Amino acid sequence: MNPFKKYKGDYSESKLWEKFTRFAKTAGTKVVYTALLLFYAYKRKETPTWAKNIVLGTLGYLISPIDAIPDLSPIIGYTDDIGVLTFGLVTISAYVNKEVKENAREKLTKWFGKVKEDDLEEVEKHI
Repeated sequence: MNPFKKYKGDYSESKLWEKFTRFAKTAGTKVVYTALLLFYAYKRKETPTWAKNIVLGTLGYLISPIDAIPDLSPIIGYTDDIGVLTFGLVTISAYVNKEVKENAREKLTKWFGKVKEDDLEEVEKHI
């Protein structure tokens, strides 16, 4: 069961990139890396529909302007987002392979430059 199903309609790839463009630095590498892992797992043809629906709901929640904790506050505002993203990532973790991680790391490095390996490993311990 996808508790974030109602947010599925808020997801679109263009909205996701727009959100990242505006808030990536504020949200931080852990939030963005987790979202990128979900995004690239979604793009895999091997990822089943049920898992893709989890990703859509999860990323839709991230994009949605209606949020449990508004994203206006730099640190506190993304607390609920990282929780929801982590839930989604753990749920579909079987579909996060080496290629997904490489794609996410490449995009993250492109946006942030050098990133702390510890931050990425902290996210990956959930999968």
